[in-house]
Amino acid sequence: MSAKSNYLEKAVLDHFLGTSSTTAPSNVYLSLYTSNPDEDDSGNELSGNGYTRKAVSFAAATSGAGSTTGPTSDTEFTASGGNWGTITHFGLHDGATEGGSPDNLLYFGALSEDKLIENGDTLKFAANSITITEA
Repeated sequence: MSAKSNYLEKAVLDHFLGTSSTTAPSNVYLSLYTSNPDEDDSGNELSGNGYTRKAVSFAAATSGAGSTTGPTSDTEFTASGGNWGTITHFGLHDGATEGGSPDNLLYFGALSEDKLIENGDTLKFAANSITITEA
């Protein structure tokens, strides 16, 4: 289950209603949060202790159903040098780093269960474990 950010909602409306155009990001990055990022990306994204966003790919959307799955391969995050705490949410961004350019949240969602990640622990997203649906 995922939700669309305010940024992406506006970009889609503006693009498809002809008030401005937008291009797809060259890469999409999976991010981790210790609180809900919500539509305005106000959550607490991880930083430090070996954390970096991971570039991911998604399958083409299915016709008629309006959904896609990804990442297309297993994606792992490993804490090194300290604990990360409890991970509750993920995000998909158009930029590789928080505060970089670009750095827009596209989609976000809650993990199926919260995960406590301590130094040396790995959080793995199996291939096709995230489903993005447009209703």
